[in-house]
Amino acid sequence: MTDQPRRRLVLASQSPARLGLLRQAGLDPEVIVSGVDEDAVTAPTPAELALALAEAKASVVAARPEVAGALVIGCDSVLELDGVAYGKPADAEEATARWKSMRGRAGILQTGHCVWDTEAGRHTSGVASTVVRFGEPTDAEIAAYVASGEPLHVAGAFTLDGRSAPFVDGIDGDHGNVIGLSLPLVRRLLAELGVGITDLWTPREK
Repeated sequence: MTDQPRRRLVLASQSPARLGLLRQAGLDPEVIVSGVDEDAVTAPTPAELALALAEAKASVVAARPEVAGALVIGCDSVLELDGVAYGKPADAEEATARWKSMRGRAGILQTGHCVWDTEAGRHTSGVASTVVRFGEPTDAEIAAYVASGEPLHVAGAFTLDGRSAPFVDGIDGDHGNVIGLSLPLVRRLLAELGVGITDLWTPREK
């Protein structure tokens, strides 16, 4: 009896953090960026917006002929604060204002996930939510962080695996979700499509 070949896995995101999380979990996806215009996607709540964006990205990539037969994962994150969704800040001024409004408070990092099985023509999706408790960085610390350029490239203007980590007092929920992707949710979504995540692991080097 021969082993079944591993399914091809595609990540519909240019996020290095998402790619890193999947690789640390034993997966080795290809990266194909969707090119979806995020500003054109709307939804009534931050969680629904994150889900709509993830579904749009995964669907666009899944429809490409070159990914036929592959499993496609799409994700998108927004920070919910006072019921409003915040993605990547447009510029340094917005990032500074965002941090001054967040400090000493808690927000919810909402990440939409969508998995397409292009072989079966089926998909499933879900949202992971993690509470983030922000510390109280000084104006000088915020200015230095914004000057680093990092907050302009991440949803909510912060990340747990970068220079803003000291400014986050704690989280309630999935750590990976805040970085960009919930591995437990990905496992559950794959299972809904009849795919075991361990069947996608790359062989360990001896």
